[in-house]
Amino acid sequence: MEQKGLPMALGTEKVGSLLIQYAVPAIIAMTASSLYNITDSIFIGHGVGALAISGLAITFPLMNLAAAFGSLVGAGAATLMSVRLGQKDYSTANNILGNVFVLNLIFGLAYTIVVLLFLDPILYFFGASSETLPYAHDYMVVLLIGNVVTHTYMGLNALLRSTGNPQKAMYATLSTVLINLVLNPLFIFGFGWGIKGSALATVISQAVMLSWQIKLFSNKDRFIHLQKGIFKLKRKIVVDSLSIGMSPFLMNAASSVIVIIINQALIKQGGDLAVGAYGIVNRVVFLFGMIVMGLNHGMQPIAGYNFGAGNYDRVNKVLKLTVIMAICVMTLGFLIGEIFPYAVASVFTSDQTLIDLAANGLRIILIFSPIVGFQMVTTNFFQSIGMAKKAIFLSLTRQLLFLLPCLLILPPIFGINGVWYSMPSADLLSSLVAAYMLTTQFRKFKNKQNI
Repeated sequence: MEQKGLPMALGTEKVGSLLIQYAVPAIIAMTASSLYNITDSIFIGHGVGALAISGLAITFPLMNLAAAFGSLVGAGAATLMSVRLGQKDYSTANNILGNVFVLNLIFGLAYTIVVLLFLDPILYFFGASSETLPYAHDYMVVLLIGNVVTHTYMGLNALLRSTGNPQKAMYATLSTVLINLVLNPLFIFGFGWGIKGSALATVISQAVMLSWQIKLFSNKDRFIHLQKGIFKLKRKIVVDSLSIGMSPFLMNAASSVIVIIINQALIKQGGDLAVGAYGIVNRVVFLFGMIVMGLNHGMQPIAGYNFGAGNYDRVNKVLKLTVIMAICVMTLGFLIGEIFPYAVASVFTSDQTLIDLAANGLRIILIFSPIVGFQMVTTNFFQSIGMAKKAIFLSLTRQLLFLLPCLLILPPIFGINGVWYSMPSADLLSSLVAAYMLTTQFRKFKNKQNI
């Protein structure tokens, strides 16, 4: 008798139908989440000021690092959950749920304490000036206080998808965004709390939906649910989860380092408003990247389950479909960024200097964006099937092997445009590496099943 919440269909239904079933809710959720970040910047830009957008951009490395620790636990555990369900190891699957709670508590609290103790020196190091520091400081203090909530919320959402509940994961994200969209203008414009109010809206919305997630996982009728004995950390689960999650962790951690270097280069070449321009460009590029991440979230349980079950033909099919869709998404982003850059930038601010800087950056950064979708999917694919080392390598090639040298070489030659040129250059080179590694892996699958 099939138990409630057990995703047997992952190994039997049509791959295309499954990808749509799992990816659409994730895409909606990720797009909504990205739109929240965009509207958050819009509220801050128009309600607080242009320099507040620059202050917000200064916090990106800290937010990326927080996301890194969240994905270290959440993404790793979600992949492990899918693989274990494919192997029909249901006892371990339940223990993964309990271990996610404990690990998020440990990492979330540790991150909050360490960063709060050294917040202002960190922000100055990241490129904050005397004018942008107050905005960055106020925003981060609130987010850090709610960091454990954020980590646990994201971790449980990843497990909802992995246990066959992509729609519920979507509802959680959509509800978070809607609550946020109501609270954000209320706190900024109504109560006059400025950038601090925006951060508070984020934490409150996540706390509300975390309580709903806990209620879902407390249902004893579900196959995977909270129960006694699953909260004790088990060495193999911790090691396996963290090793698989190391790829997105390193990718986000590397992003933090890169954003610091980008901010410092932009300040040197164009001042505080140049950093604000990057903040706008980052939000727009992030929107299309998050749609691809939604596709990846849809692919992950399908690829992980079937890899665990040895169904390599289904693994290949879901990967190919996801790559095609990702290229289409990023091509749309390319067209919008190249044709309407000024219109896009003007949504965030009425400051003409900031609009000009952002529009120029947007056009340059999106030059090779269609192939970025392929690179993102390939990296996530290796993570989804538990090949952590390959995923880690691909995660680091763009950020450290290619982008870092470009950021050190090009800005002194081309000025502020050199900062923008660095990003598409790294996109092109890292995509070539991903293509080589993926082709090699496909040959191995074909040898196993003569596909």
